[in-house]
Amino acid sequence: MFNFFAVMLLLVSFASVADSLPEVRLGVLKYGTVNWEVDVIKHHKLDEKYNFDLKAIQLGSKNASAVALQSEAVDIILTDWLWVNRQRSNQKLYTLFPTSIATGGLYVPETSTVDNLADLRGQKIGIAGGEVDKNWLLLQAYSRKKYGFDIKKETLPNFTSPPLLNVLMLRGELAAAINFWHYGARLEAQQFRLLVTVPQMLAELDIDADVPLLGWVFEETWAQQNPDKISRFLQASLEAKQILYSSDAEWERIRNLTKAENDSVFLALKKAYRAGLIQEFGARELKASEQIFSVLAQQGGQALVGQATSLDAGTFWTFDKRELTPLPTSDNDSDL
Repeated sequence: MFNFFAVMLLLVSFASVADSLPEVRLGVLKYGTVNWEVDVIKHHKLDEKYNFDLKAIQLGSKNASAVALQSEAVDIILTDWLWVNRQRSNQKLYTLFPTSIATGGLYVPETSTVDNLADLRGQKIGIAGGEVDKNWLLLQAYSRKKYGFDIKKETLPNFTSPPLLNVLMLRGELAAAINFWHYGARLEAQQFRLLVTVPQMLAELDIDADVPLLGWVFEETWAQQNPDKISRFLQASLEAKQILYSSDAEWERIRNLTKAENDSVFLALKKAYRAGLIQEFGARELKASEQIFSVLAQQGGQALVGQATSLDAGTFWTFDKRELTPLPTSDNDSDL
């Protein structure tokens, strides 16, 4: 079992719990998987442990989350670093603390005779997330480099919603699909297989480290003005992730939140969630992020990266302020 790397921030001297704890407002999608972590924080009173009060504010969409952050209706949201980098190119100084890595890949039916991407010529491919979906853009770069195959032009891409994409795969109406991680886990539970994984794509593109995907995003000035709030929130978040990483009992407790249709889906969701947790972020991962920005900018253009021409130095929240230290993990349930 590999270690889950927790982040030890600058030491904070916590005062005794006051009658009114400082509030941190977190914007979350109503049905998003981030609610699993929020539930763990509240159930175990991790916000109280770290002397703050977490207020989860439910929002209807990713765009609503961005609007809430920009209007200062919330302090923190979960989103991707490319959005942050794009905002910074417009002098909107948001920053991101990475929480998860890019996972998944291109799924095909277990019985598919497709051996490599070139075998998909002329066939329908489903993509969730639109034309600038990161994994779709990576797949295009990978396909061109490894096979000299323009998968965008030589297949029939179909862009659709994540739930419908899975339905079409189950009906056999698509030869392959790229979906968000929790829908990908459902495909695996239905005996679909990965034809090519994100790590394989990255390796072919000479990127030798895990690339962050999502993270906690907040305004840089707010973090500078509220160092205790952001430190305490991140401590609680990391402890919640540690619980979900090591405790099967905790997963049983939150099982209803996962909306798993059956045991196979539940186990696949748990496995995929744990695999997606970021293990480390330092100079190597920062370099990988710079490399992936170049690939995605070339593939997605301004529709993806806006006016940005490179990865801004402040996109990731001053990673050199933290010391990455391994915490013990176990195959057994934690004593909670």
